Amino acid sequence: MARLVLGIIAVVASFMLADSLICNKCSYGLVGFCLSNSEINCTTNTSRCFTGKVSFTSLSSIGFNTQGCIESTGCTDTTNSTLIGLSYQSTITCCSTDKCNPTTVSGAPSNKMTFTAAIGVAVLASMLGSIL
Repeated sequence: MARLVLGIIAVVASFMLADSLICNKCSYGLVGFCLSNSEINCTTNTSRCFTGKVSFTSLSSIGFNTQGCIESTGCTDTTNSTLIGLSYQSTITCCSTDKCNPTTVSGAPSNKMTFTAAIGVAVLASMLGSIL
């Protein structure tokens, strides 16, 4: 009986000691700066850290980014599309080591912009870019 209990403890301990991948998480970012950053533990063995970027081709300085964990089947993908007459490119890049997707935090972390403000700035910049 004691061997059975020790065996169960050993199996549970081996699962608890298994390292999971730790990635930087950025729920939303603007112009290369993360507005809300943290860390996340990937839940599966096939997960990878990713960085997703959307940039408007006519406005090279305007773009959005996101980071976190993704299944390896969605890695390294580039898509070109159009939204409201603006061409954009979305790119997903993946890596497989701890915190291999570095984040750039805003210069004023205590005054982080809300997602609504970030979208408002992006829309305003795109309208201004189409006028010029």
